[in-house]
Amino acid sequence: MTPTKKPDAEKRNAEREAALTFVRMAKEEGLDLTGPDGLLKQFTKSVLETVLDEEMTGHLGRAKRKRSKDGRAANTRNGTTAKTVVADSVGPVGIEVPRDRDGSFEPVVVRKRRRLPGVDEVVLSLYARGLTTGEISARFQEIYGADVSRETVSRITERVVAEKDEWCSRPLDRVYAAVFIDATVVKVRDGQVANRAFYVAVGVDLEGDRDVPGIWAPPAAEGARYWLSVLTELKNRGVDDVFFLICDGLKGLPDAVGAVWPLAIVQTCVVHPLRNTFRYASKKDRDAIKRDAKPIYTAPSAAAAAAARDAMLDKWEARYPAIRRLWMDAWERFIPFLDYDVEIRRVICTTNAIESLNARFKRSIRARGHFPDEQAALKCMYLTVRSLDPTGKGRIRWSARWKPALNAFAITFADRWPSEGTQQ
Repeated sequence: MTPTKKPDAEKRNAEREAALTFVRMAKEEGLDLTGPDGLLKQFTKSVLETVLDEEMTGHLGRAKRKRSKDGRAANTRNGTTAKTVVADSVGPVGIEVPRDRDGSFEPVVVRKRRRLPGVDEVVLSLYARGLTTGEISARFQEIYGADVSRETVSRITERVVAEKDEWCSRPLDRVYAAVFIDATVVKVRDGQVANRAFYVAVGVDLEGDRDVPGIWAPPAAEGARYWLSVLTELKNRGVDDVFFLICDGLKGLPDAVGAVWPLAIVQTCVVHPLRNTFRYASKKDRDAIKRDAKPIYTAPSAAAAAAARDAMLDKWEARYPAIRRLWMDAWERFIPFLDYDVEIRRVICTTNAIESLNARFKRSIRARGHFPDEQAALKCMYLTVRSLDPTGKGRIRWSARWKPALNAFAITFADRWPSEGTQQ
């Protein structure tokens, strides 16, 4: 007795025979299987249009040129509409979708959609990466073969304005281990194109998680007076205490911080005095100055740092006299971190945490050159923040880096550390 073939084997054989027939047809007609005019694309078009025609037949209850059973034809076929669909295997395929007279036909295989599924998130992602509305529209046409107009792109991005406003007013944690603040310069047209400083803050909570509390657009250049209003807003949103506030040494800022959080320690970035020193120094001397400055910020105490500072200034002051005043003016806000554990020093001594964010902002706005108004700039910057760390790997690395420091924070600031359950 001959054993029967298994159903799966029969199915595979049938599929193979169909594939061979398909290949033979391509050879006989001199066509490529793939490509813009390949047989595979033509076959996809034919299959989709056949399925759509069958769907229309089921919708109307009769085939083409057939009347309904009662002899009337209240709803009939009404031509076709050209549509481009994207098939994973062959790319964009132009098809003709049948229409009915009263517009009640809803295709199942090729559903009616004004836009491709997921297009909003793609548009927002591309916008956050610096592409203009025109470039996004062109990209959709090039890759997907779909028309997404500049006006549609603009409407999609406008929808995030309300989301941005809600994000900028959300409640914050009660205590932060550190808050980094800085300003980034953006070109905005206000009558004429001019540089505007947009304020940004990055907070690190007591779990080591990084957060961007908000983005602000002051009416003038960066100044301590406006920073006072920003810090007051953060306090009104729930931030009662900050252990360290790290900044770039803006004049008057320590007084503004003291008015909002009296116990906060203002720490200037230790790299800024060195960078400012390089402005006065010749390139050939920079490596030597860097070596002489290293004992300052690695000193075990403020007194040892002062001795290293004096040794460095005595060596270089004759050649670059301006650097003494630079270091002496910055000294009081330079040395606070030296009183703390090396793990705390490592995470608060620079503003790199916020400068990396500013670098992302600059990359996003570089393609645009300038923004038509303040709201457009804020929208772009918010979308940049929204698109940060999509995989979550950056947050994991950041938290791991902060864990040793948080143990030192918990001991050093035990009297200000919130009790369990009172952080929010």
